[in-house]
Amino acid sequence: MDSIPTHKQPNFLVIVADDLGYSDLGCFGSEIETPNLDRLSQTGVRLTNFHTASACSPTRSMLFSGTDNHIAGLGQMTEHMARFMDKYKNRPGYEGYLNFRVAALSEILQDAGYHTIMSGKWHLGTTNETSPHARGFDNSYVFLSGCCNHYNYEPQLDDPAHGFFIPMNAGKFWMQDDRFLDRKNPKDIPEDFYSTTTFSEKLIDHLKERKDTEQPFFAYLPFTAPHWPLQAPRETIEKYKGVYDDGPAALRQRRLANLVKLGLISEDTEPAPMTVELWDKMSPTEKAESARKMEVYAAMVDLIDVNVGRVVDYLDSVDELDNTFVLFMSDNGAEGAMLEAVPMMGSVGSVPRIINKYYNNSIDNMGMADSYIWYGPEWVCASMAPSRAFKTWITEGGIRCPCLVRYPPFSKAGGSHTDSFCTVMDILPTVLDLAGVPLPGSKFRGREVFPVRGSLWVSHLEDQSPAFHDEEK
Repeated sequence: MDSIPTHKQPNFLVIVADDLGYSDLGCFGSEIETPNLDRLSQTGVRLTNFHTASACSPTRSMLFSGTDNHIAGLGQMTEHMARFMDKYKNRPGYEGYLNFRVAALSEILQDAGYHTIMSGKWHLGTTNETSPHARGFDNSYVFLSGCCNHYNYEPQLDDPAHGFFIPMNAGKFWMQDDRFLDRKNPKDIPEDFYSTTTFSEKLIDHLKERKDTEQPFFAYLPFTAPHWPLQAPRETIEKYKGVYDDGPAALRQRRLANLVKLGLISEDTEPAPMTVELWDKMSPTEKAESARKMEVYAAMVDLIDVNVGRVVDYLDSVDELDNTFVLFMSDNGAEGAMLEAVPMMGSVGSVPRIINKYYNNSIDNMGMADSYIWYGPEWVCASMAPSRAFKTWITEGGIRCPCLVRYPPFSKAGGSHTDSFCTVMDILPTVLDLAGVPLPGSKFRGREVFPVRGSLWVSHLEDQSPAFHDEEK
């Protein structure tokens, strides 16, 4: 083991943003206000060559198993497999949930005496048997599936004629510990629910409610933002009014210049071409609507930062921050697809029909609970600059994501960055190494499990090795 000797086992806080772009944080070149994450990076290290799977649940399965998603049960997105049941049925690695042939990070830490806490998006199983409670979390407040309205406004789910969001049916997939919740009951889902804020509040509540504050904790905070539908409070959206009026290509150039200034890419980097170039062909009204969508997206990222700050400030207030390994990452590249064209969403035309019936996407209402918008393939070229393409693609735009780590004992810190290749599979073995917990063997909790594939980060972050991975292997 490469463990750093400490007098006390460290705590762990793992935060995952949903579809966040590579250059969407201030410390990665963005104009979006992210002072709390920037501050973490200033006392930590940015991993600029961090890779994930190209979509949500496959990445999460790799995070929790330390191995490939095709082994861990999410060889493909559940939402995609639902359309081809005969093709994937009974195929190992395509169960559609974090299978039991892997040991989950939360299970391992729970068995090692950690208090395990989760609040947010699970996307690794929708039954009681595959829920966070069943996979090692002592306390959890979760949305089990892939996406939901950030204000819990889901009128289409009450109409059985719409199978459009199945299996992402937000009406059935809320849980607290081992109990399913009723999304219409304000005792279960508060009336003032906003995903990013509520999930953060629930996590802080769980931290406050710990009976033994000497017991180390593993806290997992996976947001559903900035995944579509793009929604945020109006006052936050207004902070970005006019910022994007010159369009996505101009934004991309500013982001690229900032990445160079920060030393995260070289001056001679040749960015991938824009996926599409529609801006110059738009009418003034269309440009205003498009820019407004980007303003809403920026507000969602802004609020992620605000709430990360709340969690970090709480840990600081109880003198636990400096003994906590904090990791922030995105689960994949930003989303550039036009939602109406995504096959897993249902038959052609189903999305516009539902939006026209239940939602108001007028420019003045964009970002509100009863709007349902996404920002498309041009803005994503700015979010993923300088890489090619976006979420679901296996190009860098789909799998190269922002990641930062803060843990004071590391030598490589103080606002530094490393361009050494690393992957989401490395997180499990790194966490266990820091905790002084051995990797699971071939058997775990009485079942056969696959070995961990990820590499340890500690030596490189301690400046004891030139890279995370042995490049010759």
